[in-house]
Order: sequence, then structure tokens, then C-alpha cells
Amino acid sequence: MAQIVKRIRTVIDTQTGEKIRKESEKWWCRYRDALGIEHRKPLAKSKAISQQMLQLILEAVEKEKSGVVTPSQKEAKRPIKQQIDDFEQHQKAKNNTGEYVSEIVQKVRVIAEYCGWNNVLQIRESDVEGFLLHLRTELGRSIQTSNNYLRAIKCFVHWLKRNKRITSNPLEGMKMLNACTDRRHDRRPLEDDEFARVLYVAETGPPRMGLIGRDRAMLYLLAAWTGFRRGELGSLTLRSFDFDAPTPTVTVKAMYSKHRRMDVQILHPDIVERFKEWLAKRKPKNEDEILFPISKKTCGTDRKTSAMLEFDLASARRFWIAETDDPVEKRRREESEFLLYRNKAGLFADFHGLRHTFITNLGKAGVDPKTAQILARHSDIHLTMNIYTHVNRKTEIAAINALPSVPKSITCKSSQKNV
Repeated sequence: MAQIVKRIRTVIDTQTGEKIRKESEKWWCRYRDALGIEHRKPLAKSKAISQQMLQLILEAVEKEKSGVVTPSQKEAKRPIKQQIDDFEQHQKAKNNTGEYVSEIVQKVRVIAEYCGWNNVLQIRESDVEGFLLHLRTELGRSIQTSNNYLRAIKCFVHWLKRNKRITSNPLEGMKMLNACTDRRHDRRPLEDDEFARVLYVAETGPPRMGLIGRDRAMLYLLAAWTGFRRGELGSLTLRSFDFDAPTPTVTVKAMYSKHRRMDVQILHPDIVERFKEWLAKRKPKNEDEILFPISKKTCGTDRKTSAMLEFDLASARRFWIAETDDPVEKRRREESEFLLYRNKAGLFADFHGLRHTFITNLGKAGVDPKTAQILARHSDIHLTMNIYTHVNRKTEIAAINALPSVPKSITCKSSQKNV
């Protein structure tokens, strides 16, 4: 029987640590739709208004049972495959990249097929929860991957409701899980000495992943001093660089930027000098030639830049270990994490890790968080500070040592006299 109730949940008192029962501010209703599926829905803080809202819901259910359906209810009974096709067209119309559209739509299709939905009226929270549990426990996928699937299906359902293809959002109450408890591919920045050694072996080493040594070195430099991502670096041409302005810059066109906007980054004077030296040897055919053919969007092939960097890291590590003849020192180096692609903590120094290097170095240079967020081109400052800014033990020690000296005890003369 349909009714309205206050939801009761158990929370932990932050001061006493005791469990307390807390009543929700809003009234909730429980009812069954025309298909007999039970729903729980938040209403309003006012009991009277909540009763009116429940009455409207029940009237809509009765109309549907009687065959009197609204245009939105008729739309909701269309095959879900057609709805997903429309959702795909909507994503394309927003000028999203083909890769993004394909990824989000594929996730929605996989969930719909697993849950056996024929139309959008069958979408239920319990079905999605079952799929996500299957994804994590039976397929061994990470919480981050689980959240990505949940984000995709919630986006689809939100679009359905906004376009009045369904009357309510059955996934409204679903929350993301804490991905920090199950990280599978966290990155780490390269230390200065590590980066210098990688740069050297790249410049003097053989071709790798379609790029000769000096081109790889220049690519690493730009990645670590601009924070640009692989696809953004793979779009650069001579026209992207402006060396005539008072402050030299490099620009990524909106169609290649992750956020679909034109991004202009200031260039460090050393990078300008190194780039001009490299350009004299690179000699592009024209101003529109792609300088680093690593992205499928611009050259038709995605280069495995992380495998490229892994190769150069391994070469640099071999040279570093071979530098010493002392057996004790050699063993120490072999057991260290210096120049490892993946360290003992499971952190990767992959190509995207160079973006972490850029943002971490901003913190080391004393750049304030807001400026670092702007230079990193992040919409959320927490992403800049908590994910991309890394603090190691050396940094912690330096920070503590930089604190003011402990003041010496001051003896009050008047107190001495009284004693």
C-alpha cells in the first residue's frame, strides 16, 4: 500500500563515536507502478505537500493501468535500443569527441544488455547495482571502472528525464564508490635526476614507437613543462607556437583539447631555447605538419607513448646501475626504486605521469594552488592538489626544516626578583 514515511538512517556521532538514528528532512513515498515494480521516491519537507505529490503519482499509475497514457509514457515504451541510439546522436550533437561518444554509449549498451531491459521503464537501481557488483567481483574490474560505468548510465537516465522520456529518475539515489580504496593505475612524477637521465638516453638512443631519439626527448620536455596530454601534444604544428609575442606560448586547438576549448600555455625560456635548437634539426616540411605523430586524431595511429617512456626509463636505469663498480653500491641501486616504471607502491611513471611531474613541480616552485589549477587546466582544484600534486619524504623534511626556529625561553626580570 502506498504511503509516505520519514526515512531513518544510522550515523556515527563524531564526538562520542556512538551510533545514533537520524530522521530524514524530506518525506519519502513507497508505491508500485503499473508494472508492479516497487519504487521509493523523495518528496517534500512538508507532509501535506508530500501527500499531494503521492496522490499525483498514484493517479498517473492508475491512468497507465487503464490504458490512458501520456506522450512521455508512450515514449518510454519504445525499445531501449532506439533510446540509446537517440542518446548517441545527442552526444555527437554536443560536439564531443568520437572517442568519448563511443565510450559512454558502449557502457550504456553493455549495462542494458546485461540487465535485460527492453524499454526504459524497466531501468531499476537494483539491476545497476547487480551489474556493478558483477563487474568488480567476477570480472575483477576496479572501483574506478565501476564508477565510470555508473557515471555513463546516470548520464543516460538524466538525459531521458530531462527530455521527458521518463517521469522520474530511478538512479537518482545511486552514489559513486570511493575509488581511493582500490586504485589500480596511480601515477608518480619523475624526480629531477630521473628526468635528466631519461632525457639523455632518449636523445642518444635508437628510434622507438616511430620517433627518433631527439624527437622523443623534445616530446618529454614539452609534456613535463606544459602539462599537455598525449592527444594535445600530438596536435601541435609550427602554427601552434608563438615566439614573437613578449611571452612565448603554445596553443592547443579546441578540437584537440580535453575540455573542447582553446588552451594557451606559457612556455618556459629554457623550453623555447631547446625547442628552437630541436626545430633546426627537425625541419618540418611546412607550418601545418604534425610535429609529433603520436595521436590517432592527427596521424591515424595512436603511438604507445607509455611503452616508449618505459623503454627509456629501463635504458636509463641500466646505465645508472652500470656506472658503479662497487658491489655494495651496485646492489643498493638494483634494490632502489630509482627510474622504475612501476615502483613498490604500485605507482607508474608512465607518459601521463609527466603531467603529474609538471603539476608537482609547480608546487615545489611555491606556485599558489589557484594558479596551479589554472596552469593545469583543471575545473576542480581538489583534482590539482590531491591527485596531481605529489609530496615525497624529502619535500616533507624540507617543509619541516623551513619552519621558524623555536623561540628561546624569556626570563622575566620581575619574576626573578620576586623569587
